[in-house]
Amino acid sequence: MIMDIGVVLQNDPPARQVVEYAKRAETLGFSHVWTFDSHVLWQEPFVVYSKILADTRRIMVGPMVTNPGTRDWTVIASQFATLNEMYGNRTVCGIGRGDSALRVLGLAPATLGQLRESIGVIRDLACGREASLRGTRLRLEWAPDSRLEMWVAAYGPKALALTGEVGDGYILQLADPAVAEWMIDAVRKAAAAAGRDPAAIRFCVAAPAYVGDDVAHQREQTRWFGGMVGNHVADIVARYGADGAVPAALTDYIKGRQGYDYAEHGRAGNTHTTFVPDEVVDRFCVLGPVQNHLKRLAELRDLGVDQFAVYLQHDAKDETLAAYGEHVIPAFS
Repeated sequence: MIMDIGVVLQNDPPARQVVEYAKRAETLGFSHVWTFDSHVLWQEPFVVYSKILADTRRIMVGPMVTNPGTRDWTVIASQFATLNEMYGNRTVCGIGRGDSALRVLGLAPATLGQLRESIGVIRDLACGREASLRGTRLRLEWAPDSRLEMWVAAYGPKALALTGEVGDGYILQLADPAVAEWMIDAVRKAAAAAGRDPAAIRFCVAAPAYVGDDVAHQREQTRWFGGMVGNHVADIVARYGADGAVPAALTDYIKGRQGYDYAEHGRAGNTHTTFVPDEVVDRFCVLGPVQNHLKRLAELRDLGVDQFAVYLQHDAKDETLAAYGEHVIPAFS
């Protein structure tokens, strides 16, 4: 069974460097280039996507993840449909309730109801179909051939159910096989209950990957990820309590969480993530020599994961990209 390998980039300036990484990723055999979508913290992704698509021929692009609150849903749909018309249906929309993009603006994440409605509206419009928004029937008449899949990022039980009911794909932002198995099963059960084919849903696991021998250093470079995931887990615990809603392997570690500064969001050396223990870093991320990566990704593939997306936010970007291109991608292609 094959598995795609994607890469997740931050839109840090210079934007040209992001484009160069995307071009290199295509050359090495990566299937997708995803980027963060938080326009105050980083540069606007849809501008960068146009240049990436112009300079590549095969690779897919999309946000990991956008949200229903930053842009009007018709704008999101139009952006994707425009890129598809220009470059041939090479986009995918990762979407969730929203974290940094909204919270740095002083806004709360979208409700699940808003997320559900936005998925339908964006997908229909970006696929050239009619959609209803605020009581008005709309269609992008100029986009009859555009196609867009909506991949939903989720952790909590209601969001997982929503994913199974309406999503084309599911994005899990951590690489713990035990947690992934639980999450994937929840999405599949929700899809079956909604009368959908669970096998039709694509599954993407996204997490930092760092290839090398100094695991202690790698942990310090990727500990930020447990803090980022912790923001979402804290929301789940606040909503459902700490017992039973999701696996304890996902919730227990945030007991020492004291707060979070979005000025350091998604960055190696984040000083607000010291509460994340080594054991969680090792479970959530993929660290160590190449054989560690091959073993973990094989476990995820066997659970039904269609894509592993490498978060590339550390001090060995080039080395990790090269190692994946030489050793990992050929093993799963």
